[in-house]
Amino acid sequence: METVDKVVIDSPLSEEDIQKRKTRKPMMVVGMVAIVMMFAGFTSAYIISQSNGNWLTFALPKTFYVSTAILLVSSVTLRVSTSAVKKNDFSKVKSGLGLTFLLSIAFVVTQFVAYGNMIEDGYYFTGTNVSASYLYILTFLHLLHVVGGIIALLVSWVKSLENKYTANNKLGLELTAMYWHFLDALWIYLLLFLLFIR
Repeated sequence: METVDKVVIDSPLSEEDIQKRKTRKPMMVVGMVAIVMMFAGFTSAYIISQSNGNWLTFALPKTFYVSTAILLVSSVTLRVSTSAVKKNDFSKVKSGLGLTFLLSIAFVVTQFVAYGNMIEDGYYFTGTNVSASYLYILTFLHLLHVVGGIIALLVSWVKSLENKYTANNKLGLELTAMYWHFLDALWIYLLLFLLFIR
């Protein structure tokens, strides 16, 4: 195994890999900017709709705070992986990605628990309470992007199990981490927005 790892570590980057490094991160940034603009549009519409007479305020489900904690921890475990790959510490890369993947699933579960709590309290997606509708839209849109992040995490985890990521070849892991940390920051923004803009 040591011989295999040594070969992987010392493998030079091809011209194609070098080009990928130059193009994929900027493309990821462009994609994230587009997502930010979309959410900016929805949050602006949220603020404008507050002037309507059918706007009712209500407490956010406490489960949202649990899901927030889960997401923050997942960013820490992913950071463990991205730091470990720079040292070719394959075991930490694998365990960090595995934990991050499991935490991402837990985040999705807690989000649906929160939706269930809202329904139990009488706040539905369709109804007279426009504020509840916006909450469903904003959080579910974020959740859809999280699903994309989960797929990326799973792919990265599988690759890490095959020792595909090394100090010299970690672009895929870096892109996954960029996107996941972005989703983390986006969720914090949405939570604070929904908490204080009411």
